[in-house]
Amino acid sequence: ADTLELLDLGDNPIDALPAEFGRLRRLRVLFCSNTRFTRLPPVLGDCASLSQVGFRDTGLREVPGEALPSGLRWLTLTGNRIERLPDALGERPLLQKLMLSGNRLDALPDRLAGAPALELLRLSANRFAALPRWLTELPRLAWLAWAGNPLDRLRTSSSAAAIPWHRLALGPKLGEGASGEIHRASWRPGGAAGARPVAVKLFRHAVTSDGLPEHEMAACLDAGEHPHLVGTLGRLAGHPSGAEGLVMTLLPEDWRPLAGPPSLRSCSRDVYDPVLRLQPDTVLRIARGVGAAAAHLHRRGLLHGDLYAHNVLWDGARGDARLGDLGAASILPGTEDGAALRRLDVLAWGVLLGELLERCDPAPVLGPLRAVRDACVRPEPRSRPELAEALASLP
Repeated sequence: ADTLELLDLGDNPIDALPAEFGRLRRLRVLFCSNTRFTRLPPVLGDCASLSQVGFRDTGLREVPGEALPSGLRWLTLTGNRIERLPDALGERPLLQKLMLSGNRLDALPDRLAGAPALELLRLSANRFAALPRWLTELPRLAWLAWAGNPLDRLRTSSSAAAIPWHRLALGPKLGEGASGEIHRASWRPGGAAGARPVAVKLFRHAVTSDGLPEHEMAACLDAGEHPHLVGTLGRLAGHPSGAEGLVMTLLPEDWRPLAGPPSLRSCSRDVYDPVLRLQPDTVLRIARGVGAAAAHLHRRGLLHGDLYAHNVLWDGARGDARLGDLGAASILPGTEDGAALRRLDVLAWGVLLGELLERCDPAPVLGPLRAVRDACVRPEPRSRPELAEALASLP
């Protein structure tokens, strides 16, 4: 009780915690995914140090306010049956990350409108007929996803090429994410003399923390082509088991993610290689490329929603980069609300630019870059520039 800091009770047939659970006074992280809890245990509120709570895919229906620890930073309730959240959620001033995809919510507590630290919010695959107007006024919200709600209109690109499975030769796995696996493959287009190396993403049919795989697929196809996006060549057709997938451009073998995803301690911020140092021209090249890709998505009516360094692949040297992973992408409304929502990606890009600058050796060009960064991360969202304006201000 005096030493335990992380406890994972996932994949167990339990539905309650002991009344003396609050004795775990140093417990910081609790995972109870794939258990049988239908009610978030009120005893969690007795844990003085608890800051991260994960109850994913448990059948959870009820979230009592007293179950939310006072120091809560990260709450994951993905894939449950929750219809209502308590007002107390808006009374947790340290809350940075809130994962609610795959529930039955049609509203958020109004008290969340004052959440000073909330940076990442996932609302996909719920029952929202409209987003709360105050969401775009939150000073630090940078990463938002809402696809798969009644307010959303799923688009499918009728012009996207259908690539038959029998023309693909699947190779080794390149990577794996929440929504599926990516493999190296060879594609022999009809009538072509030779095979083309490609990447194939095979999707799982399950709600992820970002949303539903079909919305990610639709977003990838809607995104179109851009030199700084991971390109999508077409939709997979005729898989023997009926699996859905995308055929994508294969990047060079030595390209790698710009950073690792957030850790338990960093919560909503990426984890960089501690020895990474960047030259000013490299920072500028990465920032221009990623910003241009996000601005392209905005023109196509999409918010990226997950504009992070760990979703940027780069060459590790000059700064050539591609923005990928549209799992959190959402369709922007064609109204003034769309402009307000675009500024969330602007904040995320500003955060990324700031992280790059922290790893850059001093140089005169950094002053103008910091000015652009400062404009993009202003706490008053309406005062931030559009991405195209920010890019035009780069030296």
